[in-house]
Amino acid sequence: FGLQQQKISEDDKRYDPRDTTFSFVDRPDDLDPLYEDQGLRAEMSCGHAVTPQSLTGWCRSLLDQGQYKFRCPAIDEETQEKCGAQWSYREVRRLADLSVEEMNYFEENIARLAAAEYQEFRACPGCKTYIERKNLTNLCVQCLVCAADKKKVFQFCWQCSKPWKGPAPRSDRCGNDGCINRDLELLRTCKTTTLLEVQGVDACPSIRACPTCGNRVEHDNTGCKNIICPRCQVEFCFVCLKLTPECLETSTHFMPCSDGVAPRQTSIPVWRRK
Repeated sequence: FGLQQQKISEDDKRYDPRDTTFSFVDRPDDLDPLYEDQGLRAEMSCGHAVTPQSLTGWCRSLLDQGQYKFRCPAIDEETQEKCGAQWSYREVRRLADLSVEEMNYFEENIARLAAAEYQEFRACPGCKTYIERKNLTNLCVQCLVCAADKKKVFQFCWQCSKPWKGPAPRSDRCGNDGCINRDLELLRTCKTTTLLEVQGVDACPSIRACPTCGNRVEHDNTGCKNIICPRCQVEFCFVCLKLTPECLETSTHFMPCSDGVAPRQTSIPVWRRK
């Protein structure tokens, strides 16, 4: 007791063969099958084998990409389909043998990403209390704290954070000067980019709004034209903005879309969370 916690590097992690809580298997690591010094492999709930190094590395890479739901990336040899099973953080923490520092990193980022996904908050310009917006299509928001304190209705604009001016409800702007949707402005003015590995795509807007949830996303210009939104986890084509299954009905991952490059977006989808 009283000893300072030492940071354990990913390369030093090893399962204890005496630990009977793990289900050890005698087959290659499904997350990193080419890694030679694999040590003991344990079986995840989905049936795929991992080492603490590969599991830590994979899940940390997901967090760094803005994804806090940990899904198995292993490919089935027969169907060539991705497993996609979701692991709980509790399972990941145990089988990745996370250190105290790693647990802090994971839990802080999981909390931050989850809050950004499920909640829409703004500070009221009147009382500075954080308000959650229920109606995502109405920019006019009423602060109940100000109403109680001032004994009168107080409304402010979700977009510019000024006291509401003009008729309501509205989804585009209020009546205050300079009230603009900065996300839409970014979609309108962003530079174009070239998807180096996709045939014929050399003038695509570099920023898109996810067609499912409206989250701003960028392509890293490598690999195929389809990306997975880090917020809603829906895969779509960055070029034509169709969901991937629909796009691939008339195209392939690296070939031009049948409808070409979708124009710059002039509206942002509202996420209808179930």
